[in-house]
Amino acid sequence: MGNKQTIFTEEQLDNYQVARTVLRAGPQPGTHGLQEEPYCPCAQEPDHPDARAPDRLPPARASAPGVPDDPAEQENPFKERIVEAFSEDGEGNLTFNDFVDMFSVLCESAPRELKANYAFKIYDFNTDNFICKEDLELTLARLTKSELDEDEVVLVCDKVIEEADLDGDGKLGFADFEDMIAKAPDFLSTFHIRI
Repeated sequence: MGNKQTIFTEEQLDNYQVARTVLRAGPQPGTHGLQEEPYCPCAQEPDHPDARAPDRLPPARASAPGVPDDPAEQENPFKERIVEAFSEDGEGNLTFNDFVDMFSVLCESAPRELKANYAFKIYDFNTDNFICKEDLELTLARLTKSELDEDEVVLVCDKVIEEADLDGDGKLGFADFEDMIAKAPDFLSTFHIRI
């Protein structure tokens, strides 16, 4: 990260400058810290280059390809799924709030229940609120870089479902997943990003 050169587009730099101006200005008198619209002190000067109407500001968004390539993240086969699970639209487009939420959940001190909720979303590839055999197959493919043959994949998926499916419906609901996570002592120490 430190020795990598990052190139930002002019639009990204403009968005950053506007965001810095808003954050630096802080709560404005009479707002009690709550603001309906972003405050920009230069908006009082119509000739100022950063004086744009709030409805004309481009949304500041980051997508999976735009997420910085942290060395730890390069090794994570789920980086796209992580971004998708935290994005409001479910497609990997992160708003600033999504980004902050992601790092809040992935910090070392976040509660187990919160981490389990997002881990479940990451492994639920088809977003049906269950981890089914197809989700497990996709998980295995990412973890093993598709090095297992079909029989091995079926065997592993069947074993996982057999051991973790508490209600016997052939798929893992959140309660099944949470019970499985509770039995994994290293879950909290591995489901995080160090900054």
